[in-house]
Parts: sequence; structure tokens; C-alpha cells
Amino acid sequence: MSNDLFALKQRPIPSSAEAQDRKRGYRTDVPIDEANERARETCVEIRAAGLAGENHYSHANNPPYYEIIPGSIRELFVRTSVGGKLRDVNARLAGSGLELYLFDAWRPQAVQRHFHDVWFPAWLKPRVPHLHGKALVEEVEKYWAAPSDGEGSPSPHSTGGAVDLTLRFIATGQPLFMGGLFDDVTEDAWTDAYELKPIVSMSDDDARGNRRLLYWAMTEAGFANNPTEWWHYSWGDQMWARLGGHDAAVFGGCNPTGRPDR
Repeated sequence: MSNDLFALKQRPIPSSAEAQDRKRGYRTDVPIDEANERARETCVEIRAAGLAGENHYSHANNPPYYEIIPGSIRELFVRTSVGGKLRDVNARLAGSGLELYLFDAWRPQAVQRHFHDVWFPAWLKPRVPHLHGKALVEEVEKYWAAPSDGEGSPSPHSTGGAVDLTLRFIATGQPLFMGGLFDDVTEDAWTDAYELKPIVSMSDDDARGNRRLLYWAMTEAGFANNPTEWWHYSWGDQMWARLGGHDAAVFGGCNPTGRPDR
């Protein structure tokens, strides 16, 4: 591994709890600059842009679900400029034999509703039965944003600016160990989880280093990380604007499929 990337594995990830506090209200408080020249930017399918990935929700070999998710699509769409920024990250990683691998990008609202309204509440209820009403919604929305309710408040993945991804070896396609499943919905998924727990094994040490590498490679390229999900990064959406201290978001909602998004 290059000295540049090895150094990233030594840098601790900032507090996810503090970032979670900063993130609050991002969909209601952060405006979208519709006059920005990129606001109407089109989307590109990531594999056509030279990136690797497979939509996690469109096939059944997708732990923890093991089923095709209703409304899922096979494509992985991102805004054109986001695709360019991801290629820039890949260029930095390539000398060490690494690349990004995407699980998800632009997401239909049917998928968002399935997880926000149905799947995750059903998963939570037997495990934390005391959660009801507002408390249940707050727990759900640590990991699953509410579906879009209009142009002014799009869910992050409906903007084309948000991606879910990991790192893998180019030569073998083997993913780097991140210490937990993609789409884990517990505090083990918080980006700084391995900064807080004792490092008692080689697996712990590897997961901490790999999360750090992904975090710094992406954030140094201008992306913002959703602090409750080690895999979620975005550029140009309202969460990015809030966490990065920008006055406004670049992207509102979009629909690259040409089909109704309901």
C-alpha cells in the first residue's frame, strides 16, 4: 500500500455522535439552490462511467435480506459530476490495487418506503418493544430517511448525489473487511464504531483501518459521510451541505429511469 493511503489508515475518524447532532434537520433547514448550474445535471450509470458495483437490492444474494426488494432496479445511477469525483477517488486508490465498489446509488421511492415504513420497523419491534410513536420513527430514521414528500425535501438517495459503497481489491474482487454488513442497522454500523470499542483482535484492527481509509479517501475528495452508516457518502445533497457547512444543496430530487417514481 502506498505511504499516502497507509497514512489514512492511521487517522482516527471524527465522532459520529457529534456529526449526527450536526445532521439534524438537514432536510427541513437546508435550501436547495435550484439556480445552480448543476441543479439539472443528468445522471450516468456507474458501470458506464468505469466504476464497479451491483445493486444490492435487485438480487437475492443480499444479506441480511436474501430477497429481491420490491421496486428495486438493477442500475446504479449517479449525477455526472458525482461519477467524476468517484473516478478521482479510484485513481488515488488504484496504485495500491484498490477500487470502490457500489452497493446502491439513486434509489426508487418504493425501495425507500419498503425499508422506512415496513422492513425496519418490523425488525425493531420484537427487539426493542418499548419503542413506539415518535421514538420508533427517530430510531428508524437514524438509518432510513423518510421517503421524499416533494421537491424541497428529497431523501438523499433520490438526488443522485448519494452512494453506498465499500473498498475491494481490483485483482480479486475481494472486499476489504469493514467489521459489519452493509445495511446493518445498529451502532456497529456507525462510522466510528471501531474508534470506540477495544481493539482486541486482528479483525478489529483491520476493520478500523479500512473504515478510516474509506472515510478519508472519500471526505478528502469532498464527499460527506452519513455518520450512522460507514458505507454512505454523498456530494451535493442536503446532508452533504449540512455536514460540510455549505449554504445550500446543489441537487434536488431526480428520476433517471424515465419511469414514474412512486
